Amino acid sequence: MQHKTNGIMKICILGMGNVATNLHHAFSLKNIRTEMHSSRQLSDLPEADCYIYAVADQAIEEVALQVNAPKALHLHTSGTMPISVFGDDKPHAGVLYFFQSFSKAQLMDDWSEIPVFIEGRNIDDLAAIYTLAQTLTSRIFECSQHDRERLHVAGVFANNFTNLMYRISADLLRDTQIPFQALLPLIDQTAAKVHTLSPREAQTGPAKRNDRIVMAHHMSLLSPEQQAVYSLLSDLIQKNGTRN
Repeated sequence: MQHKTNGIMKICILGMGNVATNLHHAFSLKNIRTEMHSSRQLSDLPEADCYIYAVADQAIEEVALQVNAPKALHLHTSGTMPISVFGDDKPHAGVLYFFQSFSKAQLMDDWSEIPVFIEGRNIDDLAAIYTLAQTLTSRIFECSQHDRERLHVAGVFANNFTNLMYRISADLLRDTQIPFQALLPLIDQTAAKVHTLSPREAQTGPAKRNDRIVMAHHMSLLSPEQQAVYSLLSDLIQKNGTRN
Protein backbone atom coordinates (compact mmCIF):
# COMPACT_ATOMS: atom_id res chain seq x y z
CA MET A 1 0.00 0.00 0.00
CA GLN A 2 1.28 3.42 -0.92
CA HIS A 3 0.34 5.69 1.94
CA LYS A 4 -0.31 9.34 1.26
CA THR A 5 0.88 12.28 3.28
CA ASN A 6 -1.48 13.67 5.91
CA GLY A 7 -2.19 16.74 3.83
CA ILE A 8 -3.79 14.56 1.16
CA MET A 9 -4.91 11.50 3.09
CA LYS A 10 -8.66 11.18 3.44
CA ILE A 11 -9.49 10.21 7.03
CA CYS A 12 -12.81 8.88 8.23
CA ILE A 13 -13.40 8.55 11.98
CA LEU A 14 -15.97 5.90 12.82
CA GLY A 15 -17.80 6.76 16.02
CA MET A 16 -19.38 9.80 17.63
CA GLY A 17 -18.22 9.40 21.22
CA ASN A 18 -15.58 10.99 23.42
CA VAL A 19 -12.49 9.74 21.57
CA ALA A 20 -13.96 10.26 18.10
CA THR A 21 -15.07 13.82 18.87
CA ASN A 22 -11.72 14.78 20.38
CA LEU A 23 -9.76 13.25 17.49
CA HIS A 24 -11.91 15.11 14.96
CA HIS A 25 -11.36 18.34 16.90
CA ALA A 26 -7.60 17.82 17.22
CA PHE A 27 -7.09 17.04 13.54
CA SER A 28 -9.19 20.04 12.51
CA LEU A 29 -6.95 22.33 14.57
CA LYS A 30 -4.03 21.00 12.53
CA ASN A 31 -5.90 21.70 9.29
CA ILE A 32 -6.32 17.99 8.64
CA ARG A 33 -9.76 17.33 7.28
CA THR A 34 -11.54 14.36 8.78
CA GLU A 35 -15.09 13.13 8.49
CA MET A 36 -16.89 11.71 11.49
CA HIS A 37 -19.37 8.98 10.73
CA SER A 38 -21.73 7.07 12.97
CA SER A 39 -20.72 3.44 13.34
CA ARG A 40 -24.42 2.53 13.31
CA GLN A 41 -25.09 3.96 9.85
CA LEU A 42 -22.50 2.53 7.51
CA SER A 43 -24.57 2.26 4.33
CA ASP A 44 -23.36 5.67 3.08
CA LEU A 45 -19.79 5.38 4.34
CA PRO A 46 -17.44 7.69 2.40
CA GLU A 47 -14.32 6.42 0.67
CA ALA A 48 -11.18 7.12 2.66
CA ASP A 49 -7.49 6.27 2.80
CA CYS A 50 -7.64 5.72 6.54
CA TYR A 51 -10.48 4.60 8.79
CA ILE A 52 -10.08 5.22 12.51
CA TYR A 53 -12.39 3.06 14.61
CA ALA A 54 -13.15 5.08 17.76
CA VAL A 55 -15.87 2.75 19.01
CA ALA A 56 -16.34 0.45 21.99
CA ASP A 57 -13.94 -2.51 22.05
CA GLN A 58 -16.71 -5.05 21.62
CA ALA A 59 -18.00 -3.22 18.53
CA ILE A 60 -14.75 -2.97 16.54
CA GLU A 61 -14.98 -6.34 14.83
CA GLU A 62 -18.67 -5.94 13.95
CA VAL A 63 -18.12 -2.46 12.51
CA ALA A 64 -15.00 -3.53 10.60
CA LEU A 65 -16.90 -6.37 8.92
CA GLN A 66 -19.19 -3.76 7.36
CA VAL A 67 -16.37 -1.62 5.95
CA ASN A 68 -15.34 -2.83 2.50
CA ALA A 69 -12.05 -1.03 1.92
CA PRO A 70 -9.21 -3.56 1.53
CA LYS A 71 -6.69 -0.98 0.29
CA ALA A 72 -7.28 1.49 3.14
CA LEU A 73 -5.45 1.70 6.45
CA HIS A 74 -7.66 0.59 9.34
CA LEU A 75 -6.79 1.73 12.87
CA HIS A 76 -8.50 1.18 16.19
CA THR A 77 -7.95 3.30 19.29
CA SER A 78 -8.32 0.54 21.90
CA GLY A 79 -5.91 -0.14 24.71
CA THR A 80 -6.73 -3.85 24.79
CA MET A 81 -7.87 -5.15 21.39
CA PRO A 82 -5.41 -6.88 19.01
CA ILE A 83 -4.83 -5.94 15.37
CA SER A 84 -6.30 -9.30 14.39
CA VAL A 85 -9.77 -7.93 15.23
CA PHE A 86 -9.75 -6.48 11.69
CA GLY A 87 -9.52 -9.88 10.03
CA ASP A 88 -7.65 -11.02 6.94
CA ASP A 89 -9.67 -8.89 4.52
CA LYS A 90 -7.93 -5.75 5.81
CA PRO A 91 -4.20 -6.29 5.25
CA HIS A 92 -3.32 -2.73 6.25
CA ALA A 93 -4.22 -2.31 9.90
CA GLY A 94 -2.89 -1.14 13.21
CA VAL A 95 -3.39 0.63 16.52
CA LEU A 96 -3.47 4.33 17.36
CA TYR A 97 -3.93 4.40 21.13
CA PHE A 98 -3.77 7.83 22.74
CA PHE A 99 -3.20 7.36 26.46
CA GLN A 100 -5.52 10.00 27.85
CA SER A 101 -9.02 10.34 29.26
CA PHE A 102 -11.28 12.19 26.82
CA SER A 103 -14.63 13.92 27.19
CA LYS A 104 -16.92 15.55 24.64
CA ALA A 105 -17.76 18.14 27.28
CA GLN A 106 -14.14 19.34 27.42
CA LEU A 107 -12.37 19.06 24.08
CA MET A 108 -8.58 19.03 24.19
CA ASP A 109 -6.75 21.55 22.02
CA ASP A 110 -3.13 20.66 22.82
CA TRP A 111 -2.11 17.04 22.31
CA SER A 112 1.64 17.65 22.29
CA GLU A 113 2.16 16.04 25.71
CA ILE A 114 -0.22 13.11 25.18
CA PRO A 115 1.64 9.84 24.59
CA VAL A 116 0.37 7.64 21.79
CA PHE A 117 1.13 3.93 21.48
CA ILE A 118 1.14 2.49 17.98
CA GLU A 119 1.35 -0.90 16.33
CA GLY A 120 1.15 -1.96 12.68
CA ARG A 121 0.83 -5.15 10.69
CA ASN A 122 3.96 -4.34 8.69
CA ILE A 123 6.69 -1.74 8.55
CA ASP A 124 4.97 0.37 5.88
CA ASP A 125 1.74 0.53 7.88
CA LEU A 126 3.72 1.38 11.01
CA ALA A 127 5.46 4.23 9.19
CA ALA A 128 2.11 5.61 8.03
CA ILE A 129 0.67 5.38 11.55
CA TYR A 130 3.74 7.15 12.94
CA THR A 131 3.37 9.97 10.42
CA LEU A 132 -0.30 10.37 11.26
CA ALA A 133 0.35 10.37 15.02
CA GLN A 134 3.15 12.90 14.58
CA THR A 135 0.68 15.52 13.42
CA LEU A 136 -0.71 15.64 16.97
CA THR A 137 2.15 14.66 19.29
CA SER A 138 5.86 13.84 19.32
CA ARG A 139 5.46 11.39 22.19
CA ILE A 140 5.07 8.28 20.02
CA PHE A 141 5.89 4.77 21.21
CA GLU A 142 5.77 1.49 19.31
CA CYS A 143 4.02 -0.92 21.64
CA SER A 144 3.02 -4.59 21.52
CA GLN A 145 -0.43 -5.77 22.52
CA HIS A 146 1.10 -7.38 25.64
CA ASP A 147 2.49 -4.06 26.85
CA ARG A 148 -0.54 -2.05 25.74
CA GLU A 149 -2.89 -4.28 27.78
CA ARG A 150 -0.83 -3.68 30.91
CA LEU A 151 -0.66 0.04 30.20
CA HIS A 152 -4.44 0.12 29.91
CA VAL A 153 -5.06 -1.57 33.28
CA ALA A 154 -2.36 0.64 34.84
CA GLY A 155 -4.34 3.60 33.58
CA VAL A 156 -7.48 2.26 35.28
CA PHE A 157 -5.65 2.23 38.61
CA ALA A 158 -3.99 5.61 38.07
CA ASN A 159 -7.07 7.38 36.73
CA ASN A 160 -10.42 5.63 37.20
CA PHE A 161 -9.77 4.18 40.64
CA THR A 162 -8.12 7.40 41.78
CA ASN A 163 -11.23 9.30 40.75
CA LEU A 164 -13.29 6.87 42.83
CA MET A 165 -11.17 7.85 45.83
CA TYR A 166 -12.08 11.49 45.10
CA ARG A 167 -15.76 10.50 45.11
CA ILE A 168 -15.39 8.77 48.48
CA SER A 169 -13.59 11.84 49.83
CA ALA A 170 -16.42 14.06 48.61
CA ASP A 171 -18.97 11.77 50.26
CA LEU A 172 -17.11 11.99 53.59
CA LEU A 173 -17.26 15.78 53.46
CA ARG A 174 -20.91 15.96 52.40
CA ASP A 175 -22.29 16.51 55.92
CA THR A 176 -19.61 19.02 56.90
CA GLN A 177 -19.02 22.71 56.20
CA ILE A 178 -15.82 21.81 54.31
CA PRO A 179 -16.01 21.94 50.50
CA PHE A 180 -14.30 19.31 48.35
CA GLN A 181 -12.16 22.13 46.91
CA ALA A 182 -10.25 22.16 50.21
CA LEU A 183 -8.64 18.89 49.07
CA LEU A 184 -7.42 20.24 45.74
CA PRO A 185 -4.01 21.56 46.95
CA LEU A 186 -3.33 18.16 48.54
CA ILE A 187 -4.42 16.33 45.38
CA ASP A 188 -2.31 18.59 43.18
CA GLN A 189 0.76 18.22 45.39
CA THR A 190 0.45 14.44 45.47
CA ALA A 191 0.20 14.31 41.68
CA ALA A 192 3.17 16.67 41.32
CA LYS A 193 5.39 14.56 43.57
CA VAL A 194 5.34 11.54 41.28
CA HIS A 195 6.93 13.65 38.55
CA THR A 196 10.16 13.58 40.57
CA LEU A 197 9.71 10.68 43.03
CA SER A 198 8.67 7.09 42.50
CA PRO A 199 5.17 6.28 43.83
CA ARG A 200 6.80 4.18 46.55
CA GLU A 201 8.96 7.11 47.67
CA ALA A 202 6.00 9.50 47.56
CA GLN A 203 3.78 7.34 49.81
CA THR A 204 2.78 8.96 53.12
CA GLY A 205 -0.03 8.55 55.64
CA PRO A 206 -0.95 6.55 58.75
CA ALA A 207 -0.65 3.14 57.03
CA LYS A 208 2.85 4.01 55.87
CA ARG A 209 3.74 5.04 59.44
CA ASN A 210 1.85 2.04 60.90
CA ASP A 211 -0.08 4.48 63.10
CA ARG A 212 -2.66 2.05 64.46
CA ILE A 213 -4.38 4.57 66.73
CA VAL A 214 -5.14 6.98 63.88
CA MET A 215 -6.20 4.14 61.59
CA ALA A 216 -8.60 2.75 64.19
CA HIS A 217 -10.15 6.18 64.67
CA HIS A 218 -10.58 6.57 60.91
CA MET A 219 -12.32 3.19 60.74
CA SER A 220 -14.81 4.34 63.36
CA LEU A 221 -15.88 7.22 61.12
CA LEU A 222 -16.55 5.11 58.03
CA SER A 223 -19.43 3.07 56.66
CA PRO A 224 -18.89 -0.71 56.35
CA GLU A 225 -18.24 -0.34 52.61
CA GLN A 226 -15.73 2.46 53.19
CA GLN A 227 -14.10 0.45 55.99
CA ALA A 228 -13.51 -2.43 53.58
CA VAL A 229 -11.80 -0.11 51.09
CA TYR A 230 -9.76 1.63 53.81
CA SER A 231 -8.63 -1.68 55.31
CA LEU A 232 -7.66 -3.25 51.98
CA LEU A 233 -5.71 -0.21 50.77
CA SER A 234 -3.97 0.24 54.13
CA ASP A 235 -2.89 -3.41 54.09
CA LEU A 236 -1.52 -3.00 50.56
CA ILE A 237 0.41 0.13 51.54
CA GLN A 238 1.99 -1.71 54.47
CA LYS A 239 2.81 -4.83 52.44
CA ASN A 240 4.31 -2.82 49.58
CA GLY A 241 6.30 -0.76 52.08
CA THR A 242 8.19 -3.86 53.17
CA ARG A 243 9.39 -4.65 49.64
CA ASN A 244 12.66 -3.47 48.20
